[in-house]
Amino acid sequence: MQDTKSESYFVFMNYDPQYERLRANRTKRGTNELDLYLSGKHDQLLARTLEPGSYKKTLSLVIVDGFAVEITDDQASVLRSAKEVRLVEKNQELA
Repeated sequence: MQDTKSESYFVFMNYDPQYERLRANRTKRGTNELDLYLSGKHDQLLARTLEPGSYKKTLSLVIVDGFAVEITDDQASVLRSAKEVRLVEKNQELA
């Protein structure tokens, strides 16, 4: 039986030399290039691994090359197996 309840997860990516190069450029243009690069990279990973319309990316995290996404537990398992992904962790709210 497939899990259909979406929850918020953080996905952190493996080392990427292009990310490191862009992150080192502290100019306004460099910051914009990094934002565009990461957003596109994260979107491509999701489009390649998950069914269209079955997830919702909520933000890209520039400081750590990661993103937040609303997905099911089954989809989190799929992302964990992607070679570009280092870690997939469910967002745990603190009481």
